[in-house]
Amino acid sequence: MWFSGDYGVELKMTLDQARSASHSGSCDSDVRELSKIPAIARQLRRISADTLRRELKEHGAWDSEELDDHDQNLQRILWLASGSILDEYHEKRERPVIRPLNGRVASNHLAG
Repeated sequence: MWFSGDYGVELKMTLDQARSASHSGSCDSDVRELSKIPAIARQLRRISADTLRRELKEHGAWDSEELDDHDQNLQRILWLASGSILDEYHEKRERPVIRPLNGRVASNHLAG
């Protein structure tokens, strides 16, 4: 599953990986462990410090001094990405599927 930020930050991980880093309680050690997985670590290494700082600044949860710590920012974006992926997964699962009663696909009679 994919996370795409506003400034070009993209991370790909499995649903289980996202679950491992986004849950109730403290996620710090779980995010740190996830960041050590080679496929995740490679993606994190590709994110520039400036891009990441801008991405996280948009969230408004950290001040300028906190955003100067690139290593911590990598942990932050991984945590945010995990939560975003889980939110998107749950939203898709909760959408109702509307099927016509007669089993046919409804046509749009107003279309020209």
